[in-house]
Amino acid sequence: MPLAQLLSASQLQQRLAQPDLLILDCRFALDNSAYGQRSYAEGHIPGAQFADLERDLSGPIHKGITGRHPLPDPAQLLQCLRDWGLNDDSEVVLYDDGPGAFAARAWWLLAWLGKREGVYLLDGGLKAWREAGGELTHALPAPNSGSFSGQPDASLLINAEHLQQRLHDSQLCLLDARALPRFRGEVEPLDPVAGHIPGAQCAVFTDNLDSDGHFLSSTKLHQRFAAQLGERPASGLVAYCGSGVTACHNLFALCLAGYPLAPLYAGSWSEWITDPVRPVATGD
Repeated sequence: MPLAQLLSASQLQQRLAQPDLLILDCRFALDNSAYGQRSYAEGHIPGAQFADLERDLSGPIHKGITGRHPLPDPAQLLQCLRDWGLNDDSEVVLYDDGPGAFAARAWWLLAWLGKREGVYLLDGGLKAWREAGGELTHALPAPNSGSFSGQPDASLLINAEHLQQRLHDSQLCLLDARALPRFRGEVEPLDPVAGHIPGAQCAVFTDNLDSDGHFLSSTKLHQRFAAQLGERPASGLVAYCGSGVTACHNLFALCLAGYPLAPLYAGSWSEWITDPVRPVATGD
């Protein structure tokens, strides 16, 4: 079974009554941390639990040490998933407003803990659900304790020290998911230093989507990333972004394209710049 899977709004409508289905509403706004919870309260897909990026899908920030969205403690995340009703054989559907960046973060965390089958992103997110006439509800799902038994996979991560040692590796293909002006260092709305990790390539995560906000076909995604890789092997892929969130969108898209799940530099740019010794590049 492929690691990255999409579900259409109509397919989800047909599965809503399915037993052992866990739906996670992952809506969030980087400029308004209350947005997701408020939006969930105003209406969500029936049965969906709310997964907050900062409270549930990230750990505490340690200023000057971590990035803006450190990985959550595995034991705490496991308990959170069980509290939402996750079992080892559950099917999981993840969504946000549409682009899928926050849903992809949840997808990656599940893969990190070993849940790699039966996990779907809602293609087009809540926007597609509404356009398909999907129902929204204010009702909270009934408590449903799960028994998921996962453990973190260290092979899916690369830390700053190891990445810095690999910067001159000719096989490294370091993909930065941020928008081009941030990559170039022309603007930086979130972090105190502008630019990118030397040798990285800009691979804006929104380019994984078509004009309607749905993922491109696997063929088009493969063409996209093959152009980024060039002659380098897929084993040289590493993904990062501003804080380890939108990079997961590229990792999901890479899997859709048929590539293996590449390592994530979870601390990403916001962690990289906490050490002034680490090199910084600007421009293309």
